[in-house]
Amino acid sequence: MVNSQVITQNFGAGANAFSIDFVQIGNLGNAADTSGNPNPAGSVSYIYNISKYEISREIVNKVNLSAGLGITLGDLTQYPRGAVPESGNGPNKPAVGLSWYEAALFVNHLNISQGYNAAYKFGAPVTGNPFGFQLWNPTDAGYQANNPFRNTLAHYFLPTTDEWYKAAYGSLSGTWFDYTTGSDTPPIAVGGGTTPGTAVYGQPSSMGPSDVDNAGGLSAFGTIGQGGNVWEWMETNADGSNDTIEEFRERQGGAWDNPIEALATTWYDSGVNPDHEHDLIGFRVASVPEPSSLSLLAIGLGGLAMLRRRRS
Repeated sequence: MVNSQVITQNFGAGANAFSIDFVQIGNLGNAADTSGNPNPAGSVSYIYNISKYEISREIVNKVNLSAGLGITLGDLTQYPRGAVPESGNGPNKPAVGLSWYEAALFVNHLNISQGYNAAYKFGAPVTGNPFGFQLWNPTDAGYQANNPFRNTLAHYFLPTTDEWYKAAYGSLSGTWFDYTTGSDTPPIAVGGGTTPGTAVYGQPSSMGPSDVDNAGGLSAFGTIGQGGNVWEWMETNADGSNDTIEEFRERQGGAWDNPIEALATTWYDSGVNPDHEHDLIGFRVASVPEPSSLSLLAIGLGGLAMLRRRRS
């Protein structure tokens, strides 16, 4: 049973207006899952929201047009689907082929456009760091020692592995599931659709991803496509600590041509270089209901839990 409410938030204006549907992830302070990988995982001490769908190409393109971020997306025209050829660059296909840094720039724009502080700090490009990504400093407002990647005054951000994991495999009751369809039974492999207990995986590589709102059945919290369709960038470094700029970032969820193992809680991934652009990696966005002293304290505690987590 899906047990979360949907919150629609609007951005942009005119021809570049768009909305993002979020689902609320409750059960704050839940016990971690100790049966998956990383282990433990998924304990989050605060209520937060996560986008119901992977962020679409149309949304990123509208932000590019309005803000001039210069984000480049992968060209997926080589992926027709079904009997009638369908461009992989359709507006509702997942935004893939962008680096972790570009996803972070997108998130920063969401914050700034709504009057919030940027989540991630960027400066002048330097050798080996063409985007100029930086850690927040103790002198910066919103700095948190346990997670110097993310500013606590931001409203929108890339999900940590714990935040993503809880939304994918957790539930309001605290029950953990092995798959992102709210079940311990492997989902049925499909090319698209929203039938409960299905996910977009095990498909020919030539097929490409499905539309973000047609990417399988719901998780227990009400998200779509966290298992299969495309991999998703995590905010978190591969070793579980966000204290090194160039370190590989985690990715989660599997893609349309992966086997079922990539969708399970037990999947292990060694991470991806944050400047890597791959046609199988997209992202989704998370947020706190409102930045406040209580939520900031909780985020700090969550960051501490993240630092204590290490892969088994």
